[in-house]
Amino acid sequence: MRGAATIARMDDHRLTTLPGGERVVSERIDGVRSAALGLFIGAGSRDEPPAKAGVSHFIEHLLFKGTARYDAVQIAELFDAMGGELNAATSRETTVVYTRVPDDHVDVALDVMTDMVFAPTFADLDCEREVVLEEIAMVEDNPQELVHDLAAEAVFGGHPLGRPVIGRADVISTVSKRSLRAYHRAAYVGANVVLAAAGNVDHDRIGAALAERGGVPGATLGRVRKPARAAPPPTLRFRRKNTEQYHVCLAAPGLRRDDPRRYAAGLLDAILGGSASSRLFQEIREKRGMAYSIYSYASRYVDTGQVGIYVGTREENLRACLEVIADELRDIGAGNIRPGELERAKENMKGRMLLSLESTSARMSRLGKAVVTGTEIVSVEESERRIDAVTPEDVAALARDVYAPERLSAAGIGPSARRFEAAVKLLNPAAAARAA
Repeated sequence: MRGAATIARMDDHRLTTLPGGERVVSERIDGVRSAALGLFIGAGSRDEPPAKAGVSHFIEHLLFKGTARYDAVQIAELFDAMGGELNAATSRETTVVYTRVPDDHVDVALDVMTDMVFAPTFADLDCEREVVLEEIAMVEDNPQELVHDLAAEAVFGGHPLGRPVIGRADVISTVSKRSLRAYHRAAYVGANVVLAAAGNVDHDRIGAALAERGGVPGATLGRVRKPARAAPPPTLRFRRKNTEQYHVCLAAPGLRRDDPRRYAAGLLDAILGGSASSRLFQEIREKRGMAYSIYSYASRYVDTGQVGIYVGTREENLRACLEVIADELRDIGAGNIRPGELERAKENMKGRMLLSLESTSARMSRLGKAVVTGTEIVSVEESERRIDAVTPEDVAALARDVYAPERLSAAGIGPSARRFEAAVKLLNPAAAARAA
């Protein structure tokens, strides 16, 4: 390992900062024979200028196309031979390459992964360009997915958080290898890299392996993340398609990652539309049969967030679905939490957390996301305490705040913009009027 490293301990996790700036966070779990590894990069679609929209996701694809030491076929064959699965994902704030392998293959897996992350050759560029263009076309053909991109645009406007992670076809069609390499050099530097691991892993050993392959000591980020300022006024986005259903997202700015109200937000989501016993699922699907898919969701970023509600329904049910949504938002905001409702949501939230911790992959992901985004790692016991401390008044106050009608934007896909706007007018007349 090059030089001395600083070490901090957090509960059962170890966190090390290497001389090159990379951080290693791990949790050793006795009694398992697997190891989950993830190389997290603190760069995503929000870090791209408009002229490079989609390059983070494109680079993620190209990492699999080979390095000077391993070509694409060798990478695939090595992980198949280990019985492991190698994958990657890009979000608005991070990119991650991850795997889960038997513990006796950790050294090889990490060797290949670090080569992919730090030394890609960007081979087969034009072939993979076509793959990504097909992926963009696939999203365009999937209104249930596309409407979420429209919702982000409605909430964040021209800010990078309002752009699709996958990128734009015009950018992907023309971006050069030189431009991709320049972006990679700026983002994939030591101070922006986190290696997370969970399972039967040796913290010092994986740290030493990363130090040998990692960044240059003293390297700094070659970009500045554009902060999320005040969101623009709520608005509507609509895409006309001859679909059988209207696909609608109601969305608004939400909470940042470190907001202390995030535990109340998780419980609000469970009560509103995040579980099978939630109000929207029961009222719209189970009792009235007006939708197959209805749910609420939340995304949190380092300095802001987004909340939303999705429903897919036929034209004759569109207005009635939005009426039910409006009624339930008003009811929760008025403090009408039903007997047993909050307690059930708390047990649901704690139960899902505990079940996820039986997965080495989930534990690895929890550690990596926290460290790469600068969020505290909260112990299970402390998380349970914070969940239990949430009151009905906390949930109601948050509902009034984040789901206030005047904060709601809306996105829709379907046959008629007029029908969509008339239905959305029930929730936010001002936004509908601006769209008219």
